[in-house]
Amino acid sequence: MKFDWHVGEISRATEIDHNYRNTQNVRRFLVRECGAAFRFDRAFMAWIRSGQAKNMGEAADLWIRSHTGRGEIAP
Repeated sequence: MKFDWHVGEISRATEIDHNYRNTQNVRRFLVRECGAAFRFDRAFMAWIRSGQAKNMGEAADLWIRSHTGRGEIAP
């Protein structure tokens, strides 16, 4: 069954698949995980859409690392 990115309950374990949508629900989750400074940017979105298996916890962790000088987003 396809995950509903608009209203589905997003957790750190939620898998990011080819049906991923950049919704307000996703933004709320990432602000909660990453803090008020969270913003979508091109590198982050390219990583999300890269086709690699990943989950929302990994996405949040990557954003934090890449925006605190502790790592870069690599495609």
